[in-house]
Amino acid sequence: MKTFYKYSILACAILLTACQPKSEPKTPEDKPQDPPVAQPTEPTLRGETVKLQVMLPECKGNTCPDFTVERLQTNFPFIDQLLDQQILDQLSKILDVVGADDSAASTPQTNEQKQSLDIQAQRYANSFIKIDEELKALSSSHQISLMIKPKILHPKGKLATVVLNSSSYLGGAHGSTSQRYYNFDLAHQKQVQLHDLLLPKQKAKLNKLAHDAFKVWIVDAKLANNPEEYEQAWPFQVTNNFLLGEQGLILQYGEYEIGPYVVGLPRLVIPFSELQGVLKPEYLPKVDTAAASTPVATDTRKS
Repeated sequence: MKTFYKYSILACAILLTACQPKSEPKTPEDKPQDPPVAQPTEPTLRGETVKLQVMLPECKGNTCPDFTVERLQTNFPFIDQLLDQQILDQLSKILDVVGADDSAASTPQTNEQKQSLDIQAQRYANSFIKIDEELKALSSSHQISLMIKPKILHPKGKLATVVLNSSSYLGGAHGSTSQRYYNFDLAHQKQVQLHDLLLPKQKAKLNKLAHDAFKVWIVDAKLANNPEEYEQAWPFQVTNNFLLGEQGLILQYGEYEIGPYVVGLPRLVIPFSELQGVLKPEYLPKVDTAAASTPVATDTRKS
C-alpha cells in the first residue's frame, strides 16, 4: 500500500512539473536597444507668397488698372529681405520706363526696418495710378497692368532657387516681361553668384562655352546666317542670371539683351557634359549626362 502511495505522489510531481510554463530563452531582440542616432536634416526652403496691401481707387469695368505685387515669406529671413529689395528695384525699373516721378521712383535701400514693404510699394502704386489717369484722358480703352511675383523653384539641394517673375503693360505697342533667378546656399545662408560655381581659372572656359551656345542659338533661331554679323548689332555678354536645370547650366537673358523684342526672353543651355572640369563637382549631377541636349535658347515668355 505504501508503495502505491509513493508511486502516486511521484506521478503527481511529474505532472505538475510538466504543466509549469517554460521560460523562453532571451533573444537578441530582448536586449536593450541603443536610441537611434538623429540624422542631420537637409535645409529646406519653405514659404508662401503674400500680396502687398496697397490702396487703389474704386473702379468698375474691364479697363480697371491691375496692380498686383506679391512678396515671399519663408523660413529664411535673409532671403525675404533680399527679395523685398529686388521687388522695390523692379518696381522702380518698370515705372522709370514710363517717366514716373522721382519721388515715387526713388528706391529706399535700407528702409525695410523703418517702413513696411506695403508702405514703400504704395508710392509706386500712386505713380501707377497717375499713369492710368493720363492714359484714360487720351483713350478709355487702355487697361494697364503690373505684376511681380516670386516663386520657389528648387527648395533644397546644393542650390535653392527662387525666380522673380514680372510683367507690365503701361500703354504702347506691347508690354514687358522679365525673369530673374536667385540662388542660395541654405547651409551657409548666402546668395550664390555664377562665379561661385566655377573651379579656379575656369571663367574664360565658361565664357567660350556660353559664346558658342549663343552662336548656335543665332542660327537655330534663324536670326542670321552669319553670327559675326549678328553680333555687330547684338554683342554677346555672359549674364549672371542663371539657374541649374535638369540638363545643364541655364543662362537667362532679358528683353533686348542679346536680341530684338521678338526673341522674347532667350535662355542658353550649356549641357553638364561640357561643364566637367569647369564647374565645381558639387554642382554637377551624379547621373548620366549623355542625354544632355545641344545648347539651345528658348523664349520663356511662351512657357
